[in-house]
Amino acid sequence: MKKYILIVCLAFTLTSCKKDASFSKEEVSVVEMQSPEPQPVNNHDVSQNSEQKIIKNGKLRFETADFEKTADKIYTAVKKYKAQIQSDNEGKDYNSITRNIVIRVSNENFENILNDISSGISYFDQKEISSEDVTEQFIDLEARLKAKKELENRYLDLLKKANKISEILEIEKELVAIREEIESKQGQLNYLQNRVSMSTLEITFYKHTTETGVTVSYGSKMWNSIKGGVSWIPGFFLGLLYIWPLLLIASLVFYYLRKRKKNLKN
Repeated sequence: MKKYILIVCLAFTLTSCKKDASFSKEEVSVVEMQSPEPQPVNNHDVSQNSEQKIIKNGKLRFETADFEKTADKIYTAVKKYKAQIQSDNEGKDYNSITRNIVIRVSNENFENILNDISSGISYFDQKEISSEDVTEQFIDLEARLKAKKELENRYLDLLKKANKISEILEIEKELVAIREEIESKQGQLNYLQNRVSMSTLEITFYKHTTETGVTVSYGSKMWNSIKGGVSWIPGFFLGLLYIWPLLLIASLVFYYLRKRKKNLKN
């Protein structure tokens, strides 16, 4: 009788161990099934309950009579509205000089700095002002990021309960994937927030130059080409010195073939 009782107890113990061994996969499945999904964003709710997220961009292109005065005017406006110069490039072609300045300015000061820079300009070759409402995209990213963080916390709770290497490895593998998604969503959200908080204004202005400067510039280019050709000659002969064995072999082969051809004729 004691033997039968012992066998029953042993069978019960083995069954309990098997149940414990399946802890990780079952718990992981439950967590995945119960992971929160972001609800679709309602446009009406967005307009009622959320601050609008607007990305503003502008492009200006115009001719100026005073190149330096225009640049000073732009830099004065940048300082006045605490904007930032993202880039400032100047170039020259055959009959004009061009300067391109890209400004980042806070959304609330976008119209102000635009008006200051545009004042006194009678004609624009290009004037484009655009705004993009990204409120829905912003809220959707926030919701997805929140859901991923909640899922991460659930896996962390599972990790505390795990007592086997296999369970720990499986949960940590899931955590790595979730954290990668969190970092990706956070990066997208930060980029969107940066574009919303700071508007971009690209300004291009140019001035026509006289033909005299072009002639002098072209003559200088010709002279530089001549000097470059002269300086190339010593380098050519130095290069020949590096390949003298090949030249010697080629000369011997040519001499042999020529002599053989001559003998065949005779």
